[in-house]
Amino acid sequence: MSEQNRDADVMTGEPLTGGLSKKGLSAGTIGLIGAVVIGISCIAPAYTFTAAIGPTASVVGQQIPAIILIGFIPMLLVAFGYRELNNRMPDAGTSFTWASRAFGPWVGWMAGWGLIVATILVLSNLAGVAVDFLFLLIAQITGNEGIADLAAVTWINIVVCLLFVLGATYISYRDMQTTQKLQYVLVTFQVAVLLFFAVAAIFQALSGQAFDFMPFDWSWFNPFAVTSFGAVAAGLSLSIFIFWGWDVTLTMNEETKDPERTPGRAATLTVLTIVSLYLLLAVAMIMFAGVGTGELGLGNEDIQTNVFFFLSGPILGPLAFLVSLAVLTSSASSLQSTFVGPARTLLSMGHYGALPPAFAKVSPRFFTPGFATIVSAIVASVFYAVMRVVSEDTLWDTILTLGMMICFYYGITAFACVWYFRKQWFDSVRNVFFTFLFPLVGGVILAVLFFTTLIDSMDPAYGSGSQIGGVGIVFILGMLIIVVGVVIMVWQAIKRPAFFRGETLGMDAPESLRRKRR
Repeated sequence: MSEQNRDADVMTGEPLTGGLSKKGLSAGTIGLIGAVVIGISCIAPAYTFTAAIGPTASVVGQQIPAIILIGFIPMLLVAFGYRELNNRMPDAGTSFTWASRAFGPWVGWMAGWGLIVATILVLSNLAGVAVDFLFLLIAQITGNEGIADLAAVTWINIVVCLLFVLGATYISYRDMQTTQKLQYVLVTFQVAVLLFFAVAAIFQALSGQAFDFMPFDWSWFNPFAVTSFGAVAAGLSLSIFIFWGWDVTLTMNEETKDPERTPGRAATLTVLTIVSLYLLLAVAMIMFAGVGTGELGLGNEDIQTNVFFFLSGPILGPLAFLVSLAVLTSSASSLQSTFVGPARTLLSMGHYGALPPAFAKVSPRFFTPGFATIVSAIVASVFYAVMRVVSEDTLWDTILTLGMMICFYYGITAFACVWYFRKQWFDSVRNVFFTFLFPLVGGVILAVLFFTTLIDSMDPAYGSGSQIGGVGIVFILGMLIIVVGVVIMVWQAIKRPAFFRGETLGMDAPESLRRKRR
């Protein structure tokens, strides 16, 4: 009998065959605040917001706060579904485990694949961003603008990028206490600088020193003022980029205190904290810079790749370097914390026999998924190096593909919540909303966005303009990732049939056992 079948599931009281089981991770090391801090770190608000606010302003103008609220809705609805699933099945595999229990091993395997691919794409991108801002920060401090250009030298960029990944891997390999302590420092600094920037921008605006002052107006928050469907679609796409990463709080569920409740609460608090921060920053920037196309206007395409950098000088003066340091800190800390998700999903897949047993190895010293962490780092590093040599445009197209992968596995997980609790929808008013209505609406929104993006990406104009046979490269990359996942899944089914027969991770528990547990 396999190890996982020998290990009775103390969390659910289910039979040995097909039940959840522990994986040797360090239990009880992460509290609620620690989980929220790591969740915020993974989202990387300083980096994501500076890259997102400019393009959003070009589409919706001063309705940026309303668009943030619109984009926030599906994330919150899906977070509620994640919380309910975690309450019932706290397992490091999250989407992989939950979809397997709801829909069976084949759908579960693809949900896990979507999560792993999305996070590895992000890991490579975050490392590249950290490199860019490192040289930019040095240039600001030294006053030598030429240093910033070193980031464009391919071999220098790749070498420094690999050093960032190496450092992040080392910290992630060590115990979760090390990760938690580091993130307390990095996230506190990042959020403090963003709050300082926002307050300074509002003060400058109200004191008559703004570039293009716009008085505060509550109508900026009105979602119904956004009348264009294209703008609403842009808001939903924006949410995928600026809110993604909160689910890392769930992948740590086997290492948190009170694993049935803490991860879900941490996910909800993370999303609420981030949306509050984004709204404050959006208001501050609109009041100071306006949404026009002038030199510092948010609608100016020349500053949209890094709005914080261009506004930091006029707003903070000699302290402008703090903003670049915050973005560098944001990308570097997110690089480290993002390792948590794919490593624990790979660990879970190896543990239940969906991948080779090597992935189930846990460091005997640090009680972390050592092998899975190293594999994630190697794949992300090779991917970045190859894409950087081939073309920066190709690398950017892979990041656009990220949105599809996130919708893919978030959507599956939301529907898994709905289906898993189908016999309990109407047990209470709370169940109607949290196990049925909220995750269903969130899942439908993400499914629509997935297929809309899939269709739009067939046009070469979607992304860098690269194409193969008249078909956009973003569409091709997205389909290639899914097809590769299917091929590997079939190969694993041949090599390791026990998981795919439901012997190592069965579908949802008998109703009598669920009631007994309650």
